[in-house]
Parts: sequence; C-alpha cells; structure tokens
Amino acid sequence: MKQIDEQAGAWTKAFESGKFVRKSSEFRDSIEVDGTFDVESDRYHLYISHACPWAHRTLITRAILGLEKHITVDVVDWRMNPNGSWSFNPDEEGATADTINGEDSLEGIYNRAFDGWSASGNIGTVPVLWDKKHETIVNNESSEIIRMLDTLAQSGLGNGATLCPAQLKQDIEAMIDANYEAVNNGVYKSGFARTQSAYDEAVTALFARLDELEAHLEGREWLVGDGKGQLTEADICLFPTLVRFDLVYVVHFKCNLRRIIDYPNLQAFVERMLNQPGVRETCHWHHMKAHYFWSHQSINTFRIIPLGPLEGAHTK
Repeated sequence: MKQIDEQAGAWTKAFESGKFVRKSSEFRDSIEVDGTFDVESDRYHLYISHACPWAHRTLITRAILGLEKHITVDVVDWRMNPNGSWSFNPDEEGATADTINGEDSLEGIYNRAFDGWSASGNIGTVPVLWDKKHETIVNNESSEIIRMLDTLAQSGLGNGATLCPAQLKQDIEAMIDANYEAVNNGVYKSGFARTQSAYDEAVTALFARLDELEAHLEGREWLVGDGKGQLTEADICLFPTLVRFDLVYVVHFKCNLRRIIDYPNLQAFVERMLNQPGVRETCHWHHMKAHYFWSHQSINTFRIIPLGPLEGAHTK
C-alpha cells in the first residue's frame, strides 16, 4: 500500500504570500516489464476529468498510441464538489459511472488504495491510473502516467509508436520543465493569485513564455526534434493548456494580455494537434468550460458560464 505525504494538504492548492502552490502527487509506482505492475492488456484503467488539463494529457496519449482497446476509462462529472473532490454521474453527458469499482466518487477509489485516505483530510485528484489486478492505484501523476502508456505501446500493445524516443528524451523533458511552471501551472497561478503582485508576476511569466514558444515554433510543427520537429510528450503536455486558453483562461483566470488565436504559430500548433487521429475526440468542450466557471465560486460567485468565444480552434 502506498504511503502518502501527510503534509500534502487537503486539495490541489495552498497559498503562500498570496501565491498559488500546487499540491504534489502521492502515488508514484510505475508499469515495468516483469515488475509488480507488469505490461498487460486490459489490466489498467484511467479515471479522468474532461475538464482537467493534466488528465487530458493521458487521454490524448492513449488515443495517439492506439491504446483504447488495452486501457479502459471512466470520466467524472465536470462539477467539482465544494471541497475539491470529484463524483461520478452517468446521467451527465460525457461523464460515466465508475464501471470498475462501483464507487460514487473518486474519494472511494482513493480509499480503496489507501485505507483512511478521506479520514486523513486528503482529496483525490485526477488522473488516476488504476490496476484492476491488484485493485490499487498505480500512479496519479500525469507526466509519469503518459510515460507508462508509452512503455505499454513499446511493449507490443497499441500501434507501437513512441512519444519519447530515446535520442530526444533529454530535450523532451527540458521542454516540459520549461513550460510547466510558466504556462501549465502559470494560468492557475494567475487565476488563483490573492495579491496583485502575485498575479502580476505569474501572468508576466506566462506571456513571456508564450512569446518564446511562438518564436520557437516559427518554421516548426512540433516543439522538439530536428527540422520541423517530431510529435512527442512535450507537445502532449503543452496542448491541453493552450486548447483551454481562449475558451477559459483568458476570462476566468485573467490571462488576457493576448489570446492564443493572436499567436499565429501557437494557434497553428493547436489546430495541428486537434487534427491528429483521435485527439479532437478527447476534447469535451462543455466539460472544459463549464467546470471552471461553475466550480470556482471564489472567482465566479454566481457560477455564470459565458456563451463565447465564437472564434477559435475549439469551434471548428
């Protein structure tokens, strides 16, 4: 049974001097050939939210690597509970029941993996990679899950493609790291900032990095690799943030210096990703938008969900 960091806190955010600080993931095992969590078809299950960009990474990777027949998926309701937890709701379009364990909420999944999880004040996050054989959580860290999905594909499952070729691994990880704090987490640091200075710092870093990425993509299709580049984990990790940007973050998180549609190369990148086989089908636009505006009452008191935008890749 996994041990957890008892100091991790109850939700995915805490605040220090008005700044947003993301809670770390707790379950960090891995799928390995001949390991405790071995490579097997139909052994592993993903619990995801269509709203969550980190969970979206895993769903995209599953599609691109052709693992749909090997890894099953359940989807929580887009409405986050007041304490930050997630529930299953098969009556909501795009959501499902918990088809593996029959739980009503994601907390039930975490309590199965760690006795007393909820009693300790912890809140379960998505994504979750569940092992049907040992009936426990393997991992709840998105970057590690997508690497494990690559392991499955390279071990004879799926289409045999890889999103992390050995010769590009160092560059891929450097790109992911460079984008994480400024962009992936940067939109949250901007939106959840509790002081003007914390907001100014976060949003300035966010757009500085977007400017760098716009320049980097000039004449390129993908973030890493020679020539026009090669589709890798780095692209998978950036895309979910960018595809939500004009839809949500510009308004809800006050990331309004520019929109992605104002960046020709970044917008082309988003459209290129959407045109990859199976990727557009992983984008549930209503879950993406409604979740943020409905769930974050500290930002949007009356839960009013805006009708727009009318233009952008998500409308195509």
